[in-house]
Amino acid sequence: MKLALTALLVRDYEEATAFYCDALGFRLIEDSDLGEGKRWVVIGGDDGGSLLLAKARKPEELAAVGNQFGGRVGLFAQTQDFEAVQARLIKAGAMFEERPRQEPYGTVAVFRDLYGNRWDLIEPKNGEAS
Repeated sequence: MKLALTALLVRDYEEATAFYCDALGFRLIEDSDLGEGKRWVVIGGDDGGSLLLAKARKPEELAAVGNQFGGRVGLFAQTQDFEAVQARLIKAGAMFEERPRQEPYGTVAVFRDLYGNRWDLIEPKNGEAS
């Protein structure tokens, strides 16, 4: 069994794709028109992990944009160049909640994306992947 995708509610396909691809460095894997304003938009990292960007439409979906994890960190991005990714994120409007800190597993800092979802940006210690 393999976890194939994780859905992430967004307000707009274009703004979400631009942020997650330009600022975080993910790549657009698929963008297919499903009709009636719906699209199948998948972004992902180079070594696996993919998000399905789902445009919120219903009131309860719109209310959950940016708070899908109840205020907890719910998404984790790994990089081999923490400073460069952090600089891109700040330039794109991400808000870091703390300065980078050292943990046994590497360098980490919590940031909020363009919608307010909380992420950990992690540079693994000694290039180790988790």
